[in-house]
Amino acid sequence: MPTPAAELDRFDHQLLTLMQEDAALTAEQLAERVALSVSAIQRRLKRLREQGVIQRQIAVVDATQVGRPTTFIAGLQVDSERPEPMARLRAWLGAEPAVQQAFYVTGEADFVLVVTAANAAAYEAFMTRLLADNPPVRRYWTQVAMAVLKRGLTLPIA
Repeated sequence: MPTPAAELDRFDHQLLTLMQEDAALTAEQLAERVALSVSAIQRRLKRLREQGVIQRQIAVVDATQVGRPTTFIAGLQVDSERPEPMARLRAWLGAEPAVQQAFYVTGEADFVLVVTAANAAAYEAFMTRLLADNPPVRRYWTQVAMAVLKRGLTLPIA
């Protein structure tokens, strides 16, 4: 069952929007932009973290600068959706650093993955390992991203 939405006011909305743009902003900088005191900002951020609204803060790294310039979109089909093998596959995908995003979906594919790799050979090695470690995966197909037009996890805050 989905978690109910947190009750957020306009100050929370402003804070979340600013934090998604730059999580390195200090409480002082946020206070100037949201028109609240530094202590109020700190209390709100603490509450938003405790409620799980802010799940984590990360650095966005340029994939090309770290030798992973190629993005692959993969669709996976599984033989059956028995709970135990599916749980192992989900855990494998969640633990695999090359998998940037993984979605359990409806339609022809059962999973859609966004995978980063140095090149096609590295991606092929990754998929060989995925298939060897996860027997329920029956087949897969791949699309290569020719260009990344947008990459992010920023959510519009109402």
